[in-house]
Amino acid sequence: MASILFEIQHNIGFITLNRPDKLNAFNREMALLLQNTLDECASSKEVRAVHITGAGKGFCAGQDLAEVIDPNGPGMDSILSEHYNPIITRIRNLPKPVVAAVNGVAAGAGANIALACDVVLATVSASFIQAFSKIALIPDSGGTYTLPRLIGWQKASALMLLGDKVSATDAEKMGMIYKVFEDDLFEEESKKIAITLSQLPTKSLGYIKHVLNYSANNNLEEQLLLEDQFQQKAAVTKDFNEGVNAFLEKRKANFTGE
Repeated sequence: MASILFEIQHNIGFITLNRPDKLNAFNREMALLLQNTLDECASSKEVRAVHITGAGKGFCAGQDLAEVIDPNGPGMDSILSEHYNPIITRIRNLPKPVVAAVNGVAAGAGANIALACDVVLATVSASFIQAFSKIALIPDSGGTYTLPRLIGWQKASALMLLGDKVSATDAEKMGMIYKVFEDDLFEEESKKIAITLSQLPTKSLGYIKHVLNYSANNNLEEQLLLEDQFQQKAAVTKDFNEGVNAFLEKRKANFTGE
C-alpha cells in the first residue's frame, strides 16, 4: 500500500498521507514520497493548488517512533535533514498555494507540517499538539519558527513547553489556523477552498507566498523594495491583464495561471 496517495483533479494536486493504521505517522518512505509528490506539484502546469489531508481518523501523528529507535533506521540527524526540513522548504517554496485539510489529530511534525501550509483548515474534532517535550525532544519541522509568528511568543512557548493539546476551535480563535468546519461538511468545504485557489491567478499567489516568506525578518524598507520587485513581475502576467479587463468590463475574470 502506497504511503502517499496522489491525484490531480480540477487543477488541484490532492495529496493524502496514507498510513492510517499509524495515524499517518511518517517513516522514511513516506517522507521521501511526499517530497517527490510536492516536486511534481511544483513542476506540473496542470496543478494550480495543492490539498493535503490524511487517510482515516488522523491527519498526521508526527514521526513513527519505531523508526527512531531502530538501530538500522535513518537516525535523528537524517530524519531532520533528509525528511522534515526538505518537506517544509518545499511547501514554503512551492509557487502555488498549499491547503492543509486537518481531518484529525496533528501532532509533532504533523502539526508543524500543517502549520507551514498557506491555508490551514480543520474539522471541529481535530486537534493540534506540540508533543515533543513529552518524549524529551524539541519542536522541529519549523515549529519554533512558524508557531510564534502565528500566535505570539508567549502562547507558542507555553504550548511547546507543556505539550498541551489544542482543539481546532481554540486553534482558530488564537490565529493558529484559518477556519474550522463541522466534520460532515469538512471534506466538501476544504475542497471548495482548494478549487477557489486553483481558479485564481497562480503566479500572483506564488509571488504572495514568496513575499510573505520574507516579511517576518525584513525591515519595512526591505519589504517595500521586495513588494516593488514582485509587483512588477505580477503586472506583466497574462492574468493581470485579464483581471483588469474583467474589472473594466464588469465580468468574472477567467484566470489561466499565466
